[in-house]
Amino acid sequence: MSVLKSIIVDDEEMSRNILKNFVSKTQNLEAVALCEDGIEASNYLSRHVVDLIFLDIEMPEMSGIDLIKSLNKPPMVILVTSKREHAIEAFEYNVVDYVLKPFDYARFLKAVNKAREIHSANNESNDDDPDIFVKVDSRLVKIHSSDVNWIEALGDYIVINTAESKYIVHNTMKGIESKLSSDKFLRVHRSYIVRLDKIETLDESVIVIKQKIIPIGGTYKSRLMNRLNMV
Repeated sequence: MSVLKSIIVDDEEMSRNILKNFVSKTQNLEAVALCEDGIEASNYLSRHVVDLIFLDIEMPEMSGIDLIKSLNKPPMVILVTSKREHAIEAFEYNVVDYVLKPFDYARFLKAVNKAREIHSANNESNDDDPDIFVKVDSRLVKIHSSDVNWIEALGDYIVINTAESKYIVHNTMKGIESKLSSDKFLRVHRSYIVRLDKIETLDESVIVIKQKIIPIGGTYKSRLMNRLNMV
């Protein structure tokens, strides 16, 4: 099992020390940096690659949510906070888990094991066309990227449409887009991402995939046309 490299980001020294102690007790988990706020963490992440962030939400100047928003492709995130009410917003950003203070090692380990499962699954996937794991109820479900036809926005959720099923997931279009192969998928509208090799026909304003009519947004059209192998 590979070692997960993590950073701890929390403005409370006691919390940082507790998390550091938990990490030191946990096999194949390493804390490579302790950061006192989001700005320090952002600077560290601009120079280093890590697998996992233990991230507090309420911090001065840059909150944990602001840090996630600022990262193009954030590592896995386990949120650590004293306030349960942030949970709904947090899961919009595809975090692995949400651990409440005061910390309990058993709960910490459960969150880490979730991260390990995701990390292991992603490493086993084809890097050029990775499978994705989505949270459905309390389970993680693997979806083969090659099975996805299109993805659409639905309020605070997204709908992943495959040939066999639909998966309604609490996530954002930006969040799911960061998990997909940019060679295989393209956003064609503010509310739609399509798998390029599933496009059957298109005209000036719409795409058709499996009888689904998908609009092409004006700001996305030129990029779509540049990506298509036209003769």
